[in-house]
Amino acid sequence: MSMKSNSLTNRLAVCSWSLQPTSPQDLVAKLEATGIRRVQLALDPLRESPGVWGETPALFKQSGVTIVSGMFGCVGEDYSTLDTIRMTGGIAPDATWEQNRANIQATVALAKRLGLKLVTFHAGFLPHDEKDPAFAKLRQRLAETADAFAAEQITLGLETGQETAADLVQLLKKLNRPNVGVNFDPANMLLYDKGNPIAALRLLGPWIRQVHIKDARRTRVPGTWGEEVTVGTGEVDWPVFFATLRELNFAGDFVIEREAGTQRVADIRTAKEVVGKGEAK
Repeated sequence: MSMKSNSLTNRLAVCSWSLQPTSPQDLVAKLEATGIRRVQLALDPLRESPGVWGETPALFKQSGVTIVSGMFGCVGEDYSTLDTIRMTGGIAPDATWEQNRANIQATVALAKRLGLKLVTFHAGFLPHDEKDPAFAKLRQRLAETADAFAAEQITLGLETGQETAADLVQLLKKLNRPNVGVNFDPANMLLYDKGNPIAALRLLGPWIRQVHIKDARRTRVPGTWGEEVTVGTGEVDWPVFFATLRELNFAGDFVIEREAGTQRVADIRTAKEVVGKGEAK
């Protein structure tokens, strides 16, 4: 395995929320157990519980942990079914927009203090039809959110999955914000049943700033969730995935995300091995 500075294994990180940490100390211990000391950090715990999470930056420094990017969630999100997340996801719903808007301002300040260059989130359900009034509304809210991060020279990464790649490209072009890119998650394309991950990767190539390493099986019942599985046991074609990213000259980080199962550390180590094999090609 080559250890070039841009090699896949050197660009690996772990989503902090995948490890379900109860404190920064717990997070550091679990990261050490995965063998990866780079992390995409969930920012909401730091914003909501500074008493518990305030010492994260100092502890990370002491433990040699690097934050590669941040992530924030939106209030009121309900992932129970595809319908509930469609109604409640991201900054699309009116009922939660003011609270989310306030949280986003606080998150920008926090990301700046942490010295982050990239923060990702799920924007919410994007209407397929540009003439739908909800499209203009979401575009306006996204523009406001993007500009808040741009003011601190931070890139905003939109999570893939809740719409097709073609619909997302259409929004990115309309939005026309240079600091907005994509956090590409191949498993989400399968979980939400929104198309072929490799075709989506090619379409979104110019906007991809970070990728999630996550695997899934597509649903057999349209309108219901697919199933998230351990990396290497699902329907993502990892050799083609890595080869395509090489063709696209992708230079960002590969962040392992695991949101199901009860053996997160073991599953993350398995994902790390799959990435190592991708390296050898």
